[in-house]
Amino acid sequence: MPENNEFSSHKNYCMNFPSHLKYTKDHEWIQLHEDGTATVGITDFAQGELGDIVYVDVNTVGETLQAEAVFGTVEAVKTVSDLYLPVAGTLLEVNSAVNDQPEQVNKDPYGAGWLIKLKVSNPADVASLMDATAYEALVG
Repeated sequence: MPENNEFSSHKNYCMNFPSHLKYTKDHEWIQLHEDGTATVGITDFAQGELGDIVYVDVNTVGETLQAEAVFGTVEAVKTVSDLYLPVAGTLLEVNSAVNDQPEQVNKDPYGAGWLIKLKVSNPADVASLMDATAYEALVG
């Protein structure tokens, strides 16, 4: 995702920051599951700033990547942005629904619009990411 200063302007709508998720400075969210896997997507703020998402490209399934490595891209009408892995791990699955209906990322970024499932290398790394309060302060 673009750095903070690359986003155009804040949208005038109520952004959603679920408290059970962790967040990155690159505008991805992660939800760690009890089995050491995690679900990853982009935040409500990110999808709002990108605009209408028309394509999601993730070709790294099966690969083990380090934290902050690019795991794919998301294409909106006017821009293409890299997707950064919140923590190190092995990509297990891509959400096939967003391949067929990329607008799900806009409609439901924390639900049906999730992007990948990940086997987390070190689950403790997730705890070091921002909570909802810190992320909300970041995007203001």
